Amino acid sequence: MASLRAHHVGITVQDLDRTLEFYRDVLGLSVLDTFSVSGEAFSTAVDVPNATGRFAHLDGGDVRVELVEYDPEGESLPDASLNRPGAAHLGLSVDDVDAVVDQFPAHVETLSEPQTTESGTRIAFVRDPEGNLVELLDA
Repeated sequence: MASLRAHHVGITVQDLDRTLEFYRDVLGLSVLDTFSVSGEAFSTAVDVPNATGRFAHLDGGDVRVELVEYDPEGESLPDASLNRPGAAHLGLSVDDVDAVVDQFPAHVETLSEPQTTESGTRIAFVRDPEGNLVELLDA
């Protein structure tokens, strides 16, 4: 089997500009690239007829974070809940979870204040502007 390694984590969004602002300006991820893709090969690959995708790639350290806005847009999923099978979240390592959360603007939704788990890891979960879950952890 070929050698595999993570390349990116993709998050589909309704409003790329608004969501990119959160990941860039609130979480501090650097934008690596923005671009659009369309055409028959793309539509076939993503199984969305006549698809166009607007993309932003962000520097997530060891893995790229990909935000993508599709046209045509599909139906929204129900609000993310961590205990639902198939639920996904983006985990980002930070030096100090408490300091990061303390610096968030008032409009950033957190699930709770930072907590220390039984394993000794300090974590906090937040939602991006579209409700996608992001875990911040001291690691």
